[in-house]
Amino acid sequence: MKAISKIVLVLMATIYLGGCATGPKFAEISPSLGAVAPDIGRIYVYRTAVLGAALQPEVKLNGEVVGKAVPNGFFYVDQEPGNYKIATSTEVDRHLSLALEKGQTRYVRLNISMGFFVGHVYPELVENEDGEKEIQQCSYTGQK
Repeated sequence: MKAISKIVLVLMATIYLGGCATGPKFAEISPSLGAVAPDIGRIYVYRTAVLGAALQPEVKLNGEVVGKAVPNGFFYVDQEPGNYKIATSTEVDRHLSLALEKGQTRYVRLNISMGFFVGHVYPELVENEDGEKEIQQCSYTGQK
């Protein structure tokens, strides 16, 4: 019986850790990202929660897929100033509306909440001071 318990524990740990981001950490890659151009803005999207690691829905910006909600992961998008809607979808759609100005950086944290069948990933705009601290240990999952 102990052997079965150990196997189950190892499998759970593998699933838990296997769903986490594995790219370079923000602190390592941020110098190479460059500053935001004065005529556009930057939105960082990140997820610190490892709870529900298997749950990694797509993240959409104004209906276009720009990344995935990977635990301990982050990505960013540079955009023209304007109004944007960031959305995720599991058994329900969750979205956040935000305005982006020239030269501005915004931070969007992807949180997890309990759902009826599966958890929900929902975007939350956070203060830059909080976002800058929380994103430091996240790994880059973007394409740029």
